[in-house]
Amino acid sequence: MPLAKALELAQEYDLDLVEVAANARPPVCKLMDYGKFKYESAMKAREARKNQAHTVIKEMKLRPKIDPHDYDTKKGHVVRFLKQGDKVKITIMFRGREQSRPELGFRLLQRLAEDVQDLGFIESNPKQDGRNMIMVLGPHKKKTEAMAEAREAQAARKAERQGGTPAEPAEERAEA
Repeated sequence: MPLAKALELAQEYDLDLVEVAANARPPVCKLMDYGKFKYESAMKAREARKNQAHTVIKEMKLRPKIDPHDYDTKKGHVVRFLKQGDKVKITIMFRGREQSRPELGFRLLQRLAEDVQDLGFIESNPKQDGRNMIMVLGPHKKKTEAMAEAREAQAARKAERQGGTPAEPAEERAEA
């Protein structure tokens, strides 16, 4: 269709003539509301940014001679981080004579990895780095999946507080 006729047609329908494929022979154009198109593409980009997640490395520091209760507390933090979909860097700090017994730190890291193996896996094996021994645990599920589960759980808790189940419509709750 000639350009003049296409522009006339676009003006008649109060739309814009937008070139879709400039390199094609002949060039391909489309009649559309360009402002609405720009708005919808901006909303899609915003939604995509909302759902993307940054990988975060959380750090937990331990000592080789850790008390059982303190170990449980630190393990609880590691479990929470892994459930949120974050990586966890576990550092064991050696001081003084503890440096001559790195196997104590290695055993502690192995024990921790076994305790949380259902939530995460060993991403980098324990290695000695000066006075510290470092190991990185990665979560089994991605950050986006963890965020989605957290949102669903939060919605369920909110619905429960309001006195209904999430599947129950609002009208039925109002009648009750």
